[in-house]
Amino acid sequence: MTNVLNHLSRRTFIVGTGAAGLTIGVLAACSKPGDPGQSDLEPNPEVNAWVHIGHDDIVTVRIARSEMGQGTLTGLAQLVAEELECDWDKVVTEYPTPGENLARERVWGDFSTGGSQGLRGSHQYVREGAAAARIMLVEAAANEWGVPVSECSVSKGVISHTGSRKKTTYGKVASAAALLAPPLEVQLKDPKDWTIIGQPKLRLDTADKLTGVQVYGADLKLDGMLNASIKASPKLGGKVKSFDAAAVESMPGVKKVVQVGDDAVAVVADTWWRANKAVQALPVEWTGGLDYSSAAFEAELDDGLTSADAFLGNKAGDTAAAFADAAQVIEATYRVPHQNHAPMETMNATAVWTPEKCEVWCPTQNGEAALAAAATAADLPIEQCDVYKLHLGGGFGRRGMSDYVVQAVQIAKQMPGTPIKLLWSREEDMQHGFLHPTTKARMRGALDADGNLTALHVRISGQSILAALMPQALRDGADYATFQGLLPSGLDPRVEDQTLKYTFPNLLVDHAMRNPPVRPGFWRGVNANQNAVYLECFMDELAHAAGRDPLEFRLAHLQDSPKSATVLNAVAKESGWGSNDGKARGLCSFYSFGSYTAACAEVTVDEDGYLKIDRIVAATDPGNAVNPQQIEAQVQGSFVYGLSAMLYGEITFEDGEVQERNFDRFNSMRIADMPKVKTLVMPSGGFWGGVGEPTIAVAAPAVLNAIFAATGKRMRHLPLKDQSLRDA
Repeated sequence: MTNVLNHLSRRTFIVGTGAAGLTIGVLAACSKPGDPGQSDLEPNPEVNAWVHIGHDDIVTVRIARSEMGQGTLTGLAQLVAEELECDWDKVVTEYPTPGENLARERVWGDFSTGGSQGLRGSHQYVREGAAAARIMLVEAAANEWGVPVSECSVSKGVISHTGSRKKTTYGKVASAAALLAPPLEVQLKDPKDWTIIGQPKLRLDTADKLTGVQVYGADLKLDGMLNASIKASPKLGGKVKSFDAAAVESMPGVKKVVQVGDDAVAVVADTWWRANKAVQALPVEWTGGLDYSSAAFEAELDDGLTSADAFLGNKAGDTAAAFADAAQVIEATYRVPHQNHAPMETMNATAVWTPEKCEVWCPTQNGEAALAAAATAADLPIEQCDVYKLHLGGGFGRRGMSDYVVQAVQIAKQMPGTPIKLLWSREEDMQHGFLHPTTKARMRGALDADGNLTALHVRISGQSILAALMPQALRDGADYATFQGLLPSGLDPRVEDQTLKYTFPNLLVDHAMRNPPVRPGFWRGVNANQNAVYLECFMDELAHAAGRDPLEFRLAHLQDSPKSATVLNAVAKESGWGSNDGKARGLCSFYSFGSYTAACAEVTVDEDGYLKIDRIVAATDPGNAVNPQQIEAQVQGSFVYGLSAMLYGEITFEDGEVQERNFDRFNSMRIADMPKVKTLVMPSGGFWGGVGEPTIAVAAPAVLNAIFAATGKRMRHLPLKDQSLRDA
């Protein structure tokens, strides 16, 4: 579950940030070389905090959220540019630092990026700040001309006066605007008047990525920088007992061998390759650790499926009575394993420590958490530390944690004044992640004599993320993040975006918490992914047991959720559901992270059981679609991630050690395996749903249901890699 933003009223936000810098700021950029009369210009002072405008009218939007491939950077810039009325072709972006945010009383708000909150968690205040800055810039121009503000207008950063036909640009009035008081109230545009929001704008970060200009954490170079490679205990809970530094100190390039915390050692060298070769050769004796086995833990999961001790997530009616009166009871057990985030860029951070200051450069999904972690590791006041955020080479929730930042600072602290870049090896990254929790679900459905579903019981057995990472967020011991997509409406505003949209006469959803000694983590889509598999595959089973069409069966229970029905009908129509063309299709409908999603998959399974996912039609209603082109890309990208997990992804333990230590055993979809994806972006307006995570949940259930349509065999345990899709 993601952190909940503090909600500020419009007036409180605008008035309260006037002195420290409002949501939007205006600051001069360097003048273009050769521009006459520009070289001696002083930078424009800041008007407010999110945007800088130079004398050359270049608009630099300051983005507090992280960019890790999901398009948040471009989307937020679109929100700002819309209300600012600037020229989109002159928009660039940059990150403020969490240290700046702290010093300015968190004027930029939340720096974390997760839970599909990048846009929907900040759209209101960034738009209001942009509108306030526009008002101040226009007022500055009106004052200069001695005319009423009401007679002035602005388009693409050019301010015009109707009567005199005078014109000026934002860059020319920014200094004067900085002296004005911010407006107490702003009026945001009506969505029907949007010209930048809702348009398929090209991403602002694409060109630099394609040309190699973009610097990721793994690419960073600083003067005098040394490189570090680390090796932590391969066993859960293991510690360093001793190591023989002398055995590798004479190897080429090696500068220092250090212990990092109580569970790791690192080698610092002139290049990372040399550091990694040395740390692999370093003799280390480990002590302690747990002999945890994934196979053995299955018994605990199975116990939870029937345990009387469980936390309640959702309840309606009397399920016990309905099951007692049922004409038919359908039961099935589903399972999902641990998953690794496995971003292409492994964990890394660069740190410089002195007794007076600590600075860190890193890709992070939570800049403020990284700053706090760096300050603690540096043993310095947080005001003497800062973190410079870089684009992420993949995050998926993993870089919301700051363990690698702590390690980088701990190493740098042993070499004061020297920049140290710590880069994990792929094996280290695979062994020491925060894993998607493993769970099982026992699904039971009661059907009456007419094939109507009278009761549904969802028993989830397995790991709690919050119990391990945020125990203070548990409610009377229960982890409501476990119930994503299955919760009742009205429980709590903080989880209203994870509610169940089906209506059942009798319902029971509960969780038997079974926590292995494995660090759980927020993995893209989190618990919505497996809950969609459990619910949607079982809904398919119930429909077939009742002798009813799976589409009609679902729609019968979506009468109270017309938006869910709309996206489901859309994918069914686009895919040709119900046509007598011999294609095997499967459906899925799910609501999570505030968005309504649906999918229909078409698959082929040959006589040898080889699966080919031919096509997936996906639909999403996120309320407002800031960039439809990017939403389409996110849907496709999420399917790569979700289907890879369904087909191949699994982390297992033997004797306390991860067995899948590289991509040879933790596979991913290849281009040839990728289905054609048709995305239907269907914004109905009036709300702000997520994009990066909701659609991942519908891919796997749709494919699994299509496999049944093709073979008559239910696949209930993931991943599919070692299973036969056809009965012998």
